Amino acid sequence: MDKRKKAKLAKRGWKTGSVAEFLDLSAEEVAYVEMKLALSRELKQLRVRKRLTQKQLADAIESSQSRVAKMEAGDPTVSIDLLMKSLLALGASKKELGRTIS
Repeated sequence: MDKRKKAKLAKRGWKTGSVAEFLDLSAEEVAYVEMKLALSRELKQLRVRKRLTQKQLADAIESSQSRVAKMEAGDPTVSIDLLMKSLLALGASKKELGRTIS
């Protein structure tokens, strides 16, 4: 948000802050959420680079297309385990996964 807009909101009594502040997340919780989102983004990018549909990826990991869509959208019901398994199934190396989460 630009400074002018932030100042205008403050003048009207509004408080601005981060999502972490709003949700009262600890540093560990913020890191966990960011890690899951990074893995989700990487999954979609790798699937698209390999020119696979969500259905094709779902078949490869023995899941459903709707689950793959949730994985790529960063749905909170998706585990990090499933994201990692899927990335490995697409051929991601441990080094690439390390870069993704760092």
